[in-house]
Amino acid sequence: MTDHVVTHATFTLERLYAASPATVFAAWADPEAKARWFAGPDAEHELDFRVGGREVNRGRSDGGAVLTFESWYRDIVQDERIVYTSTLSEGQDLATVSLTTVQFYPEGGSTRLLLTEQGTFLDGREEPRWREQGTGKWLDALAAELLRNIKQQ
Repeated sequence: MTDHVVTHATFTLERLYAASPATVFAAWADPEAKARWFAGPDAEHELDFRVGGREVNRGRSDGGAVLTFESWYRDIVQDERIVYTSTLSEGQDLATVSLTTVQFYPEGGSTRLLLTEQGTFLDGREEPRWREQGTGKWLDALAAELLRNIKQQ
């Protein structure tokens, strides 16, 4: 008999961006902008940003395995909230299933972003703390994308 391990975890990340909620929200909604900060340089990225739409980010891990992050948008409130469900697979093996809520709060001339992810991690393929660290890295990449946009204006 094979042991199948399930780990449940929830984490929340918060960032303050020196841009309006509309600008931060647009960086999630625009396929080209999202690919720049979310997908790796050699990744395949598709984005259909609408309720019922799908996003796929596919690339290789350091170990050479194909990783596929696939999301389905469940709720979108312009400039305020995005809710999506996601799976992460390594090859054909499902590693995680999650529900993520991203909220955008105006704060002065800036935006406070609050991301909450509730995840189910299967058979030890991915540690919740690694997922939290990885999500933090792409939220930091979003900051660089927003700064790039401000400099171009």
